[in-house]
Amino acid sequence: MADPRDRRGKRHSFVSVLLTACSAVLTGAKSFAAIGQWASNAPQDALARLGARTATAFGIRIAPSTATIRRIINAVCPGGLADLLGYDPADADTLAVDGKSARGSRVDDSPAAHLLAAITGDGMTVTQLRVPKKTNEISCFADLLSPYDLRGVTVTADALHAQRDHARFLVEAKEAHYALTVKRNQAGLHERLRTLPWQKVTAKYYDRSQGHGRKETRVVQVLTVDDLDFPHAAQVARVVRHRTDLKAGRHGRETVYVITDLTSQEASPQRLAKIVRSQWVIENRLHFVRDTAFAEDASKIRTGHGPDNMATLRSFAINQLRTAGHTNIAAGLREMSYDTFRRPLDLLGLN
Repeated sequence: MADPRDRRGKRHSFVSVLLTACSAVLTGAKSFAAIGQWASNAPQDALARLGARTATAFGIRIAPSTATIRRIINAVCPGGLADLLGYDPADADTLAVDGKSARGSRVDDSPAAHLLAAITGDGMTVTQLRVPKKTNEISCFADLLSPYDLRGVTVTADALHAQRDHARFLVEAKEAHYALTVKRNQAGLHERLRTLPWQKVTAKYYDRSQGHGRKETRVVQVLTVDDLDFPHAAQVARVVRHRTDLKAGRHGRETVYVITDLTSQEASPQRLAKIVRSQWVIENRLHFVRDTAFAEDASKIRTGHGPDNMATLRSFAINQLRTAGHTNIAAGLREMSYDTFRRPLDLLGLN
């Protein structure tokens, strides 16, 4: 990945600044100021492990300033950083795609940075891409996934991405599978799925879960189709969600349809239920965690590539903590902060 700075006047290596930012975010740093403060308090042995520059003949290490850290993170190529710090999806079973706006990055009439991300079914972020202004997620879907080998991976996405071009791209170009949610924004397709002979389906799969103050039961029915006007469609699932708010006692019901190229031999109703649930992982294990553990929506980082690159650093920290066995990211950040200049560097494998 290219160093975005001019050749002249460089005092700190590009890699050492990125490692400093990664280490600080692993301890819970939420802003450029927090990263700079972490760096300025780092002892000599930590700075040596980070590759900080030597300023004198006595070998004294000098940490990059907050201004240097801000300038580099604002300028570095966001796609390159996301690919560099992302998780390799080669062994993934499913890959969920969804977008999120960094609300605090809104400036006057300029909209907030909208970030489209891909995450594996076990919660590891693969990559993300900032959606350009005056476009939407649909136009960025293929660009997000093009660099990766997705053979055999089932890609899930919400109703916005139930597009014929997306289905062709995944099956024909990437040799992957798809499971796309269909709602009323695709009125004709939704009506076609709604009127399928669901009353004749006898096999059902029940999936129950409880958390976040609610209890949910999902009833999954599956039909094989061969005449649907959708590329490579082989099965359709109807998912009826029954939700109960445990505190208020309110009950709710929602019906969604999922279309997939997976055949009945490749995906039973039970497996399709698991695939459908994997789409919700991106909201619960990435977007929600970045908001609660890193206060992302409150962040006022707005200039340059700052919003997307800081989101990438947060996702990288989450990946590292999950790889180390932490299921509670907030607890993992606290554990890193108790030995703030050793544990993050150990986790990153810096000698």
